[in-house]
Order: sequence, then C-alpha cells, then structure tokens
Amino acid sequence: MRRIALVTLVVDDYDEAIRFYTEALGFRLVEDTPRPDGSRWVVVQPGDHGTALVLARAKGDGQRSRIGDQTGGRVGFFLHTDDFARDHARMLAAGVAFLEEPRHEPYGSVAVFQDLYGNRWDLLQPAG
Repeated sequence: MRRIALVTLVVDDYDEAIRFYTEALGFRLVEDTPRPDGSRWVVVQPGDHGTALVLARAKGDGQRSRIGDQTGGRVGFFLHTDDFARDHARMLAAGVAFLEEPRHEPYGSVAVFQDLYGNRWDLLQPAG
C-alpha cells in the first residue's frame, strides 16, 4: 500500500504553530523531538489516521519568503470533517479567520479559512 503520510508546512515559529494547529484547529501533537542542529521534528495530525503535517521552521530568506504562501494563494490544504457546523463554530470561537461564509456545493459543505500565516484551507464536509 502506498499513501502520502506527511506534508511539510513551512512555519515561522514551532511553538506558535503547534498552538494554532492543536488549539484552534483541534489537531493532535504526534511528535515534537529536538534535533542535534537545534531544529525540531514536529508532527501534527487532525485525527488518528491519514496524512499529517510536519511543521518545519523556515531556514534562510528563501524559505521565510514562502511562509503563508506555499501554494501561490490557492487553497492548498483540505480539512475534511464529519460535522461541518460543529467544527466551523469551534474554529470561529478559537479565532480562525474564515474568508467566506459557509456554502453548500454538490460535493459538500465548505468554507475557506486561513491558518495563522495566511495559507488557505478548505474546511469541507463531503456530501453523502
């Protein structure tokens, strides 16, 4: 079996990113391990299974310039939920910035939000 297990997200600060993803989005911290070079191996995941994010602190100007715009302003991440209304309300209460009102499309209920750095995400409850 093959699957994408991890996706790297370039961040400015480990601790603020961990707080946002665990507190505002409800992800769980899977791992936070110091590395000999002073960096950390930080992994967060929205559930118990599926793709997780490696939160990688930017090194150098090239990586820092990508923080918040890793997909050129497009929605690059898709957070599926089984209860759109619950998660939308919880995220709003946690201060997550939604860029639109929820809408209902043939493929499901969806609203675009941004993470603490400006990366665009879909909160999506698939139809059916």
